[in-house]
Amino acid sequence: MGSREVLGQAARLASSGLLLQVLFRLITFVLNAFILRFLSKEIVGIVNVRLTLLYSTTLFLAREAFRRACLSGAAQRDWSQTLNLLWLTVPLGVFWSLFLGWVWLQLLAVPDPHVVPHYGSGVVVFGFSAVVELLGEPFWVLAQAHMFVKLKVIAESLSVILKSVLTALLVLWLPHWGLYIFSLAQLFYTTVLVLCYVIYFAKVLGSPESAKQQALPVSSMTDLLPSMTKSRAFVNWEEAKLTWSFFKQSFLKQILTEGERYVMTFLNVLNFGDQGPVLLRAYCLYVLLLAINGVTECFTFAAMSKEEVDRYNFTMLALSSSFLMLSYVLTRWCGSVGFILANCFNMGIRITQSLRFIYRYYRKSPHRPLAGLSLPPVLLGTFAVSGGITAASEVFLCCEWGWLARLAHIAVGALCLGVTLGTAFLTETKLIHFLRTQLGVPRLADKMT
Repeated sequence: MGSREVLGQAARLASSGLLLQVLFRLITFVLNAFILRFLSKEIVGIVNVRLTLLYSTTLFLAREAFRRACLSGAAQRDWSQTLNLLWLTVPLGVFWSLFLGWVWLQLLAVPDPHVVPHYGSGVVVFGFSAVVELLGEPFWVLAQAHMFVKLKVIAESLSVILKSVLTALLVLWLPHWGLYIFSLAQLFYTTVLVLCYVIYFAKVLGSPESAKQQALPVSSMTDLLPSMTKSRAFVNWEEAKLTWSFFKQSFLKQILTEGERYVMTFLNVLNFGDQGPVLLRAYCLYVLLLAINGVTECFTFAAMSKEEVDRYNFTMLALSSSFLMLSYVLTRWCGSVGFILANCFNMGIRITQSLRFIYRYYRKSPHRPLAGLSLPPVLLGTFAVSGGITAASEVFLCCEWGWLARLAHIAVGALCLGVTLGTAFLTETKLIHFLRTQLGVPRLADKMT
């Protein structure tokens, strides 16, 4: 596979991931709006905050470091050792699900069973569903390494859609089940997700004439299972050491990125007054910083050596301490918005660290990738004008003058969005050219072959 085709596949994978996230958020929004008509907001809150946090934390601690270690490094690797390493995520997931489940049941305040029934069962099933999802980890990493884009899109889309349908039906037919509904739907989701990967590889590996099978480093389903031979070690110890380094860094990263949810979960900080619009504006700034940090930190970790990752862990430790202190101060000063501002501060520091690394990395090279962070003055001006117009529209049209005024406010926002996107299309020519070439060439090549 040529470098141009690899780049095109990577672009398609990234774009499909973005579209999937938008689809999932839209489905979740609509589903929550439907569920709130039949179930209490306390039950929905427990699911979306506590149980989802338990599930995501278990998965993150059990697999994040393994994914990053097994998807980085040289292309030439002993895949049997890599797969053995990936299967270790399952017992690790069992440990984290048991430990975190104990924390959720014993250290956190248990909700009133009359208001939120079956909380204990929900904790158990959400922890178990995380372990079930880890059973598909070797298949997922193998698919990612070989850029099986359609598999990822179909598997995740199908599992989310079926989970949403099951949740809606159970809410409609058996609303008195409470958390049982979300627990069963979550377990159903992870089971379908894993089965999609297993069935796909069983079909590909069972077809000797398949071109995809010839590109894979395994020839049968048994090759994907853990194996041990006397001629080599069970795992590649360099990969194992890299995994440990990533785990230490990921543990601190999880505290930084999910700090708000952990603090709110443990302290039950739920009421800071009516700060809706202000909170959302602050969150928009946080999302912008997340986007920049995602790109810069992704390259930084991919290019760092093991020693550099270990040194960066100390920086992350200092950041976690500053985040906790700053969260406390800002929360007392400006309520829930303080959590978001504290996260913005940490994102800014992490972006600065990544920019320093990228600058030093390319210092003796003719390439200047950081130049892409600078935006054309025309586009910046459009952002400023659009912000001013929408702010004025909010004051004069929203939201005390009736539905016509609100619709006019929405129309003004849509017009500003269209002008901004049009300006970006005309000024960001390199980005548009990249999207056209990298997203269009692979499809054309597929048609020709």
